[in-house]
Amino acid sequence: MIGGGAGGLVSAYIASAVKASVTLVEGHKMGGDCLNFGCVPSKALIRSAKLAKQLHKAGELGFTGTQGTVDFAAVMRRVHRVIADIAPHDSVERYTNLGVDVVQGHARITGPWSVEITRSDGSQQTLTTRNIVIAAGASPFVPPIPGIEQTGYLTSDTVWGLTELPRRLVVLGGGPIGSELAQSFARLGAMTTQVEMAERILVREDPEVSELVSASLRADGVDVLTGHQAVRAEVVDGEKRLIVRCGGVEKAIVFDALLCAVGRSARVSGYGLEELGIPLTPRKTIETNGYLQTLYPNIYAVGDVAGPFQFTHTAAHQAWYAAVNALFGRVKKFSVDYSVIPWATFTDPEVARVGLSETEAIEQGVPHEVTRYGIDDLDRAIADGTAHGFVKVLTVPGKDKILGVTIVGEHAGDLLAEYVLAMKHGLGLNKILGTIHTYPTLAEANKYAAGEWKRAHAPQTLLRWAQRFHAWERS
Repeated sequence: MIGGGAGGLVSAYIASAVKASVTLVEGHKMGGDCLNFGCVPSKALIRSAKLAKQLHKAGELGFTGTQGTVDFAAVMRRVHRVIADIAPHDSVERYTNLGVDVVQGHARITGPWSVEITRSDGSQQTLTTRNIVIAAGASPFVPPIPGIEQTGYLTSDTVWGLTELPRRLVVLGGGPIGSELAQSFARLGAMTTQVEMAERILVREDPEVSELVSASLRADGVDVLTGHQAVRAEVVDGEKRLIVRCGGVEKAIVFDALLCAVGRSARVSGYGLEELGIPLTPRKTIETNGYLQTLYPNIYAVGDVAGPFQFTHTAAHQAWYAAVNALFGRVKKFSVDYSVIPWATFTDPEVARVGLSETEAIEQGVPHEVTRYGIDDLDRAIADGTAHGFVKVLTVPGKDKILGVTIVGEHAGDLLAEYVLAMKHGLGLNKILGTIHTYPTLAEANKYAAGEWKRAHAPQTLLRWAQRFHAWERS
């Protein structure tokens, strides 16, 4: 396995569990991007930012005189403690104990069955192997904006080295990473401007989702500039400025720190792909077939480097298929299943989705019905002071089969799991409606959404007969 992130670790775990001989090569930090630069540190930062917001709203819950001063250095120390606390799950020691030969160094594929490893001490060795799993991950994309090297910039990898809160922060990018970080830094006290070239943030979601999240970011003090293109960065009289253009008009945004969060590029160079002629897709990821095999059937690719999704959970999902196909493919191979892929954006409110969005269904011409339940009606959300957002379910017309679900609201990522399970195993809204949900919980939103669907599909003829029956009994 080349890479010690989610894809490489899960592949190694599975292979070692079935008693294969496994070597995992990691050139930087075990745990990969998710543990060290992505999911884990960002959620730790979001937690601190959320508390800062709650302190400002404490009066709504009956507290007076509540004070809180952000110690940004302490916040970042906690972020790194969280990383350190989770790191043993992905450590060299753990995987060595599982029977994996973990090598800290750089791997280069020198042939279909050979990998040259340069260890961190400079020594080299060549291993021969029946199968190779590439799980090299991705790195932040830095747009080629003139002057950006002179002003300097941060990425989602390097931002965790900050110890002082930037007074004026510009975040480039309106995707999940940019939106999460822009909101968090604003809540912690930075004057934050978010610049997005598209007409709205979170363009993969429905417009109403973008509007809700934009409104929340603006309420937290983020200056959300959509439809703005970054033209150049410059230093004028010692002051850093980003020049943006909207409708032919340029404006300058003064900043102390510039954070590039415009996406991540698959790591596809430096370890032998070019020499072996392994092709890439138009999106610059490694081209694979349905079994995750590359041009060479014994070389597999998983995770961010393979696409089409850049999620930790999809990397782990692909890793199972790659490991099983590599070890047992001569007996039976499994084509990777992308039919039910969930994801979440951890802004406040959270956004979680599985399957089709309403926009996608319209664009693809998929017949569908839309059922919506407003979380502002939910008892637990009202009690918690989080009565905002909605559950939106797309179904086959006239049937309860689920085509897709979007949830916006508190703990949306957790609430989505019930729908992921339902879609994976072919359960419809009637099954969710017939399941007892604990009162009062946020999870009841799922049941009430199913109830809205049922109400819209009530058997009117049968109800009319029931009405007559009750009238007859009264007579």
